[in-house]
Amino acid sequence: MHVPPIPSLTATDPQLAELIEGEARRQHDKLRMIASENYVSTAVLEASGTVLTNKYSEGYAGKRYYEGQQFIDPIETLAVERAREVFRVDHANVQPYSGSPANLAVYLAFLSPGDTVMGMALPMGGHLTHGWSVSATGKWFNPVRYNVSKETGRIDLDEVREIALRERPKVIFCGGTAVPRTIDFPGFAQIAEEVGAVLVADIAHIAGLIAGGAHPSPVGYADVITTTTHKTLRGPRGAMIMSTAQHANAIDKAVFPGLQGGPHNHTTAGIAVALKEASTADFRRYAHQVVANAKALAAALLERGFELSSGGTDNHLILADLTSKGVAGKPAAQALDRAGIELNYNTVPYDTRKPFDPSGIRLGTAALTTRGLTEEHMPQVAAWMDDAVTAAIKDDEATLTRISGEVRDLLDAFPVPGYTPA
Repeated sequence: MHVPPIPSLTATDPQLAELIEGEARRQHDKLRMIASENYVSTAVLEASGTVLTNKYSEGYAGKRYYEGQQFIDPIETLAVERAREVFRVDHANVQPYSGSPANLAVYLAFLSPGDTVMGMALPMGGHLTHGWSVSATGKWFNPVRYNVSKETGRIDLDEVREIALRERPKVIFCGGTAVPRTIDFPGFAQIAEEVGAVLVADIAHIAGLIAGGAHPSPVGYADVITTTTHKTLRGPRGAMIMSTAQHANAIDKAVFPGLQGGPHNHTTAGIAVALKEASTADFRRYAHQVVANAKALAAALLERGFELSSGGTDNHLILADLTSKGVAGKPAAQALDRAGIELNYNTVPYDTRKPFDPSGIRLGTAALTTRGLTEEHMPQVAAWMDDAVTAAIKDDEATLTRISGEVRDLLDAFPVPGYTPA
């Protein structure tokens, strides 16, 4: 049963309600290891599903273009104050609809079309909005990219500095979507200062780890910090932009009226709840457990012959190249899904295969940790993954079915926020 219950939806639209119940059951029964996914608390679910969705609130607290903001203003102010407190920043904007619009706001705030922006190349672990060619950020601006080392799988800051000195970007992005190692924020800050660039730390994947003290913070080094509010932070699907006081006005104007109209107030409320949760000792323990679980899982996968990008992980994320296993990432990910293990196929650095049929898989431990799994469970998870990958090669559906049942048996002992089995 969905928690909170959805009786009105069930009565009004049983077809849709049945699909939602099915998805809730799926999230309960599978090892959810997509690195960008998690489980939000029931409190976040409740806040996100309130009458706040009925209200338009263009502008900012105290400066709205619509009347009737007596309760909306305090809600947004609460979210902003909690973001500032949790991340120890001068300024926070909680209105961006998601991570990509948040990054687009950075472009609007600091760049003009044709200006040079520098970011990690997408196949190396960067994000589309850091200047990749198929994104508006790569079409409307002049993108230059840095890679990871072929030998180590890690960012070479000497190469980053060399490119930055040659190309003189106005904005430098650090962070990405498949970066398993600690980001050297001080090193990037030194390079940005040397070339006069605005340093933007995209911490969408690691925001919860930073809030929980399990990853170094970019505060004091990056001029601007962008993040989604889900992933490791365990909030609703939204985003935030944080900055020094110097850039607060430029950021706010870029979000509204530059890119967006009214904020999604129900999402803002969910963000406020998630930030309150992120300030607790329980959340800090969770963040450190996420990293401990990822390290334990990486070690167990290495023991089973998996080839991991950079040789392991420092955070929640693991990137594996399956070439040595004799299978591509896409069929492996599909087989793993049938085995009750949900992750995504992904390019690996210097991949020779196409992005829609790459060599690797990407996985993370945030959702498993939220459910209560610890290091002791990671060898079993690795064993299931190894068996499932082997089964994918042999087209062995019986093994995948067996693993799926064993996964369900394990997860029955670990409740999910938002769902209770009937």
